[in-house]
Amino acid sequence: MRGWDAARVAEAAGAELVRGAGGEPARVSIDSRAAAPGDLFVGLVGENTDGGRFAQGALDAGAWGVLVSPAYADVTGGAVLIAADPLAAMGALARAWRRALGASVIAVTGSVGKTSTKELLTSLLAPRRRTVASRANFNTDIGMPPEILAADPGTEVLVLEAAMRGFGEIATLRDICEPDVGVITNIAPVHLEQVGSLEGVARAKAELLPGVATAVVPAGERLLEPYLDGLNVTRFGDGGDVHLAGDTVVAFGERLDLELAFRAEHHRINTLAAVAACLAIGVRPSGRVELPVGHLRGERLELPVGALVINDCYNASPLSMRAALAELSAEPAEGRRVAVLGDMLELGAREAELHREVGEAAASAGVDVLVTVGPRAVAMLDAFDGESYAVADASEAASLVEEILEPTDVMLVKGSRGVGLEVVAEALQEAAPHG
Repeated sequence: MRGWDAARVAEAAGAELVRGAGGEPARVSIDSRAAAPGDLFVGLVGENTDGGRFAQGALDAGAWGVLVSPAYADVTGGAVLIAADPLAAMGALARAWRRALGASVIAVTGSVGKTSTKELLTSLLAPRRRTVASRANFNTDIGMPPEILAADPGTEVLVLEAAMRGFGEIATLRDICEPDVGVITNIAPVHLEQVGSLEGVARAKAELLPGVATAVVPAGERLLEPYLDGLNVTRFGDGGDVHLAGDTVVAFGERLDLELAFRAEHHRINTLAAVAACLAIGVRPSGRVELPVGHLRGERLELPVGALVINDCYNASPLSMRAALAELSAEPAEGRRVAVLGDMLELGAREAELHREVGEAAASAGVDVLVTVGPRAVAMLDAFDGESYAVADASEAASLVEEILEPTDVMLVKGSRGVGLEVVAEALQEAAPHG
C-alpha cells in the first residue's frame, strides 16, 4: 500500500474513515502482538471474540492505524477505519492493491503439492521477473490478503497458494486475488468429510477457474472437465501439452532447456505444472530447477544415531502418502526402509479403506518396518505383512523409534498435521549415537 494515504486505504477497503493519520501503512498485521510501527492492524471478528479489543494495544505499539468493527471506533493514537466485517474489508483492500500493482497473478490449488508447486514456480520465475510468493500456510481468506498487501510496487508476478476445507472457500480467494492463471495440481481424496466425494473435491478446487486467462490442470483428470468449457486450458503430465520425455521437459512440442535436480515423481509432475504456468504469462524457463524444501515438508535430516530421516510430517493424504513412500523406495539404503505413518484425517466414510491402501503402498514400496500412529492408521497393517508396530500417539512413536532405529536405516515420517509427528524427528535429533 505504499503511496496510499488513509483516505485511499479506507476507500479501497470499503471502510469508513473515522480519523486519518499522516504517511502510509507499511503492511497489514492481524496479530496485535506482532504489530510493528507503521502497520495497519486489522481486528478480525471471531465467534468468541472481537479482535478490535486489541486495537489500542497495537496503536500504543506504534501501528499506523487500525481497521476494526464500529464498536472500537473510539481508540486513539493513529488512523481509525471501521467496517462491519473487517475480514471482508481486508480482502477488498487486498484486491484493490492487486489491481494497482498490475502484476500477473498465478494462484495454485490442488489436493496435494500446492506448496511445492508454488516454490517451483518461484524458483523458475525469480531470475526473470520480480516475483513475490505467499509464505507457507498463508493460503486462506485470513492469510492471503496480508501476503498480497506486502508486495512492493514494481512486483511483476504474484504467486499465491489457495487452500480449502469446504465449498465456497476457494471462490472467496479467487475473488480476492483475481488470478490470471489458475493451477490445479491434482484431485485426490482430501477433506471428504466436508465435500463428500472426489467429485466434490473437483468442484471445490474448480472454483479457482472462472475468469482466469489460462487454466493449468492435470492431463486426463476427467473430474475437472465439466469446469473447463470456454477456458484456455494447458494440460500437464502424460499426454498433456507439457510433459516429460525421459528427463526432458517438452512444452507444446518443443524441448525446454531445463535440468531437474530431483528424481521424485511427484516433484517432477509439479514441475510440469509450474512450467505450464510460467509459459502462460510469457516466461520461458530454463536452467537447473531446484526445489527448496520447507520445514516438515520432506526435509532430510542426518541423525546423531546415524540414520537418515525424510521428515514429511506437515500433512498427509492418500496421494501424498503414496508419493512419499515412492520417494522412500527410491532412496539408496544400506539398511532398512522404515516408515512411521500417522492417521490421515477428514477422509469420511472411506477412511478405513484408504488407510488399508496406504498399507498396500508401503508393502509395494519395499518398506521393511512399518510403524502406524493413531487409531485410523492401524488399518494399514491389514495390508502389510512385514515387521510392524501400532502405537497410539506421536510420543509413543518417538520412544519406539529410538529403540528400533539402526544407523544404516532410512526412515520416512508422515501423517496428518493433527497427529503431531514432528516430535519423532525432534526426539531422534536429541538422542545420543548408538554405541
